[in-house]
Amino acid sequence: MSGGEAGSGSGVGGSSNSGTVLSPLLSPLLQGVWDWLCRVKPPRTLWRTIAALVLGGEAVVRILQGKIHWKNTIEQLNMVGPRSLGVCLLTAAFVGMVFTIQFIREFAKLGLTRSVGGVLALALARELTPVVTSIIVAGRVGSAFAAELGTMQVSEQTDSLRVLGSDPVDYLITPRVMACMIAGPVLNLLCFCMGMAASVLLADTVYDVPCNVILDSAMRAVAAWDVVTSMIKCWVFGTIIATVSCAWGYTTTGGAKGVGESTTSAVVISLVLIFVFDFALSFLFFQGQGDALKQCVS
Repeated sequence: MSGGEAGSGSGVGGSSNSGTVLSPLLSPLLQGVWDWLCRVKPPRTLWRTIAALVLGGEAVVRILQGKIHWKNTIEQLNMVGPRSLGVCLLTAAFVGMVFTIQFIREFAKLGLTRSVGGVLALALARELTPVVTSIIVAGRVGSAFAAELGTMQVSEQTDSLRVLGSDPVDYLITPRVMACMIAGPVLNLLCFCMGMAASVLLADTVYDVPCNVILDSAMRAVAAWDVVTSMIKCWVFGTIIATVSCAWGYTTTGGAKGVGESTTSAVVISLVLIFVFDFALSFLFFQGQGDALKQCVS
């Protein structure tokens, strides 16, 4: 018994001694880890992403509740729509003509010239027009939103709005988000028509492919769902552009340098999100095998 007790006593003593030995070794390590965690600061992009989600959600709620500053909304709609129309149409025309050159060049060797219109119309409706239009809007309108709100933020004009009893979200952000939601799909539809018109003109005048052949092939290939999905894409892209640009501008700090950095960052983030959501929406809308070209090939 005495031997067992001695053994157990020695075991307990050994464990306590080992704990006593390890304690001084672990304490500095744990303290160092804790100090490092205290010094770590989340990237500013994370906070801006959260701000974009919050501001976008607030803007959508305001729109659904009917809390819309109509004068500002009409002003922003004029900027996003009519003032952007010229550059969007010009870009769409040249995009359509460039792809017409490539399609006719390759399809003529296969004897499928009559299918050029269908392939071109599908490419424009499903992918090219919404993406190109949104890129133009992001570069022209998104940068303006971020720069304008950033300047107002660093000059404390947003604080003045609060003092006067106006909510900056209602007065500044909601009109811009709503303007992009409305103007985006309309610009997309007009750019699609311009791209097709320029393609038909080039095919007829340069490559001697009659207009009726291109248009007939396009009408056979494109369904109403293709146009609807194209407008849905541009609606989503417009919402993303307005939300990101307003959030980045609204969270600007650091004076004039901060305004420039916010503007650049807003455009870059918007472009990346446009391509990410374009993939997601295309994967959602166009799964499985398609048969849109059967009518124009036969």
